[in-house]
Amino acid sequence: MTSGDLHDLFLSTLVKEAGGTRRHWRLVVGDVKVYPLDTHPHCNWSVTPSGSAAATGEVERVADTLRARHPVVTG
Repeated sequence: MTSGDLHDLFLSTLVKEAGGTRRHWRLVVGDVKVYPLDTHPHCNWSVTPSGSAAATGEVERVADTLRARHPVVTG
């Protein structure tokens, strides 16, 4: 899975589970940052959501689920 695929999966999941638009969630999620596997062997990506507490909470909830399913992505 690429970081772009993961970002799309974030947006689709958030729209489906929390409602709203892809544009809204794209602004809240921001970019998927990918780290080298030699320094981050268990999960090599992160997101830094911004927005309301409710919106960032939704992103963190989805991030926890996606980290369990897709811990390693490519740039």
